[in-house]
Amino acid sequence: MHRFSLLVLALCFSTLSLAQTTFKAQILEEASGNPMVGATLYFPQLELGGTSDEKGWVSVAAIPDGTHTLLVQYLGYETLRLRLSFPLNVTEPPVYRLEQEEEELEILLVQSNRSSRVIEDVPTRVEIIAGEELAEKGNMKPGDIRMLLNESTGIQTQQTSATSYNSSIRIQGLDGKYTQLLRDGLPLYAGFSSGLSLMQIAPLDLAQVEVVKGASSTLYGGGAIAGLVNLISKRPEEEPELSFLINGTSARGLDASAFYAAKGEKFGTTVFTSFNKGTAYDPAGIGLTAIPEFERFTVNPKLFWDVNSNTNVVAGINYSQEDRLGGSLDYIKGKTAIDPYFEANTTDRISTELTFKTEWAETQSLTFKNSLNLFSRAIEIPDYLFDGRQVSSFSELSWSSTKSNSSWISGLNLWTDRFTQSQGDRSNLLDYSLTTIGGFVQNIWNANEKWTLESGFRLDHLDTEGFFPLPKVSVLYIPNAALTLRMGGGLGYKSPTVFTEETERIQFRRVAPIDYGKLQSERSAGANLDINYRLALGEELSLVANTLFFVTQIQNPLLLEKSAKGFEFVQPEGNFKTQGVEVNLKWNYRDFKLFTGYTLADVTQEINGQNSPYPLVARHRLNNVLMFEQHENFRVGLEAYYFSPQVLNDGKEGQSYWIFGLMAEKALGEHFSVFINFENFLDARQTRFDTIYTGDLSNPEFRDIYAPVDGFVINGGVKLNF
Repeated sequence: MHRFSLLVLALCFSTLSLAQTTFKAQILEEASGNPMVGATLYFPQLELGGTSDEKGWVSVAAIPDGTHTLLVQYLGYETLRLRLSFPLNVTEPPVYRLEQEEEELEILLVQSNRSSRVIEDVPTRVEIIAGEELAEKGNMKPGDIRMLLNESTGIQTQQTSATSYNSSIRIQGLDGKYTQLLRDGLPLYAGFSSGLSLMQIAPLDLAQVEVVKGASSTLYGGGAIAGLVNLISKRPEEEPELSFLINGTSARGLDASAFYAAKGEKFGTTVFTSFNKGTAYDPAGIGLTAIPEFERFTVNPKLFWDVNSNTNVVAGINYSQEDRLGGSLDYIKGKTAIDPYFEANTTDRISTELTFKTEWAETQSLTFKNSLNLFSRAIEIPDYLFDGRQVSSFSELSWSSTKSNSSWISGLNLWTDRFTQSQGDRSNLLDYSLTTIGGFVQNIWNANEKWTLESGFRLDHLDTEGFFPLPKVSVLYIPNAALTLRMGGGLGYKSPTVFTEETERIQFRRVAPIDYGKLQSERSAGANLDINYRLALGEELSLVANTLFFVTQIQNPLLLEKSAKGFEFVQPEGNFKTQGVEVNLKWNYRDFKLFTGYTLADVTQEINGQNSPYPLVARHRLNNVLMFEQHENFRVGLEAYYFSPQVLNDGKEGQSYWIFGLMAEKALGEHFSVFINFENFLDARQTRFDTIYTGDLSNPEFRDIYAPVDGFVINGGVKLNF
């Protein structure tokens, strides 16, 4: 009897195994035919699945007989949904081909390398802030782009004034003077205007923001040692657009912006205007402003003319005017104050834009660009007034050619930059005039389906110094659909300038002019390795992981040192070096998105054989954003940012801190939405755990600002889109 029972059990298990199938298939990318690593086969009713290997093969065991739904998935690709009946009546394993989603291609079109390629096909690493992410950051700070950049991995905005909020961009820990800030590929924010540029750009008319980290001198010349930030403006589309944004803050600030775009048969136009107002705000109760009193007005009209089907012209003008007053709260409010401290900034900016482009033979194009920038600024503190005017221009003529597997661009540039000081120390006039002529050529070559090479060379001639050869090379390798590798490097230079973070902090007072016969341009070399991996984990969970390794070294840097008469720039033997890693993880699950970023920035300075940490750099940073979003209906997000201790210029070390934020936006109909943002709701403030000045309020000696000074601020408003 016992033997009979064992025989029955064996027959049952044998019958069960015959009713199950091991299913095997291969998954390929439709466009290239390459195997897709990390793609998934998933049977949702059975809760069975598998992930493809390096050759695209995947197998799923124990599929019972019957008809089942099969999902073939990969992040960024259209999902295949099939109904299969088991056992399958096939002689060979099936092959499934996935097509890329068209939505991603429309959003992630790179413009900074001028190749009109989607971001996946560009050898140079480019980060894009666009779409809903750009709108979310715009809600948090509608009056300027400081927060938009500061909350990105590897980027830190450095506040240079404790009372007036002036700030500059730092990429991978390097001083703001090493980063180029562009508008539609034109250099408009540099030199004397750089200290306030971040605070004077409202984001409502931006289509996307592109960030290139590392040497970017081939197309954009000197100054892009640490990288560049290119602000891409909206263009008129087939459907007209009319947008309004009104925002108020608990610090009694006001932002009002409007954008209009329309396109006709031959002509199109965009008009952007904004009014921004701040009220003197002192959350610490120390008698000094954390947010200054200011009023700013901006207007930017543009005309788009399609001369014919092959030729178009874009012309625009931007005007911005601002009065900004920080310092003693009593003085600003008109109360009687004995020897009050104040810092007043008055700025006027007019910039023009002209682009002419003509195409022929569908593969060739000729483009002429020109911009003129006039910037006037007066800085006044007790017993001192500094006033000056910067006039700069940029002109470029370029030719491009695009073929099936290769694209070329070459051109000539002319930069002029002149500064004239009208008030200040008359014995130390900071006047200068620089002219740079450059020529460049760049090629992007698709060697095959897996390898793409981008190479370029620029030769600049600076009238005060001579020639600068600037080669660059980047390689893109796509071994499979899940993995992308980029590696590149290049040389750069930065011509000497008196306009730096250090001189901005002291209002350019008692600073000796640059001796162009003695001081030379700073030269750099940099390289990076970028690894991007995408993985679909089941039907609804996906991960995009990105890791960037970077290193940049600047030889013979310019340093500001005290002298018998004040301050002067010197150029000792040595170097600045930044190296580290950036890690970005993006998880998607249904309506939830989790972004986690980590930056390790090891920045050192070696001067005359002595090594020391580079000041005002958070060696460790964490960026965390959890977002719940129902498209065009509702979004709510929780943010957490960590900054590790920073070495300060006075030799001391600042405190580490966390910043937490909460934002929400709700659409109320097709054209109307409301938003609210609780920024820094735990009130992390340098004035809570450290000091911002020494001495007394009449003559304060300001320390480095390494943490927020405005603290917890609520802002909210409405948006209208027609």
